[in-house]
Amino acid sequence: MGWEEEIDVLAEQGNDRMDAEDYLGAVEFFDRAWLLLPEPKTQWPQATWLLASIGDAHVLRGDFQTAHAALTTCMHCPEALGNPFIHLRLGQAQFELGNEPRAADELMRAYMGAGPEIFADEDPKYIDFLASKAPYIERPSA
Repeated sequence: MGWEEEIDVLAEQGNDRMDAEDYLGAVEFFDRAWLLLPEPKTQWPQATWLLASIGDAHVLRGDFQTAHAALTTCMHCPEALGNPFIHLRLGQAQFELGNEPRAADELMRAYMGAGPEIFADEDPKYIDFLASKAPYIERPSA
């Protein structure tokens, strides 16, 4: 089995842990997959979704500093810039770390890329914050 297949297997195990809401367990699998990427790691498409998954897990477990680091690096990977989900999670991390201008920028990118529905399953404080910065923001449908 090559490194790509190994990464896929580890990522699937990480996704299973995410589904079980074992976010730290998920990160262990995603981190193991990350270590298999050849250098420079950020050139590979797998880097984008691995770092997005790591950032997602850390946001969901409330470790916004670690999420911020993973998602900031993720933005240097293929097709990350403009991905609404990655911008959402980075915006949430920025918000929780008190970086309001950056949070507003990232959350707006998520909103512009996917519309208000991207906020449907998130804490309403994020869409409320965005609406406080831009009055035309629509809320996700209930």
